[in-house]
Amino acid sequence: MWEKKGLIFKINKKSKWMQTHTALPFIDKINKKIHRIFFSTRDSKNRASIGFIDFDFSNKKILRVSKKPILSFGKVGAFDENGVMGSCIINYEKKKFLYYTGWSSSKTVPFNWSIGLAISKNNGKTFEKISEGPILSKNTFDPYFVGSPSVIIDQNIWKMWYISTEGWKKSKKGLIAPYFLKYAESKDGINWKINKKIIINISKSEKGLGRASIIKENGIYKMWYSYATKEYRIGYAESSNGKEWKRMDQKSGISISKKGWDSKSIEYPYVFINEKKKIMLYNGNEFGKTGFGYAIYSKK
Repeated sequence: MWEKKGLIFKINKKSKWMQTHTALPFIDKINKKIHRIFFSTRDSKNRASIGFIDFDFSNKKILRVSKKPILSFGKVGAFDENGVMGSCIINYEKKKFLYYTGWSSSKTVPFNWSIGLAISKNNGKTFEKISEGPILSKNTFDPYFVGSPSVIIDQNIWKMWYISTEGWKKSKKGLIAPYFLKYAESKDGINWKINKKIIINISKSEKGLGRASIIKENGIYKMWYSYATKEYRIGYAESSNGKEWKRMDQKSGISISKKGWDSKSIEYPYVFINEKKKIMLYNGNEFGKTGFGYAIYSKK
């Protein structure tokens, strides 16, 4: 079971670029005590950028809040012209690989998503997009969109789990695109080999599956993700190879609170291990409008 430790951070609206949301939190470890928690925030025009806080988990203290975006939306016409939403960071050969979802507008559907990559060569002080284009976009096997990448390096193979859809459908609230999880592999973290297989699909009552968070523990791949019915909840799955998964949502060990910032919905989990403790960052009500908090796993 996960023991909730409370809210960490929510928007104060003091910065023009940080007016609403602290969605999709994920970490980069600075030292044993301090972690940099990245999140996606939006300006008054609903354009997303990536900011961060430095947080001391041992003292439950925020040490720093970014004064400007670490990564911002792209040029007019680019795949990320309407926003960038971070998903994860990989440390590799003294570089930091920041994977993100790029948003762009469309006249016929609510949005377009593609996957981008920015790299830091100065220990995270700055990040530079490797290209004005995406590393993964619409393709033969994913004809509508791709997004929310979660990446690990395992046995010298870069492994990515991401969301995709089979198309847009009409609903009472307009067009919707039910989305599920897929898998890709790479030798360098930039060029990805994909296929048509859906690794975790949705049920008839579900609208979609949100960003996955994967760790490998005792030879087992363990995944946490969001699933949406009326409101988001956090699900759980296991796999022996990272490609075939068994959903075990009843074992996620965490749900909404009786009241407060995470009492209506709970989503976008990010799980990591620090000092032998398993920690989960997550968002609450309204996709991150109420901030993000954390929980620690307990076997009790």
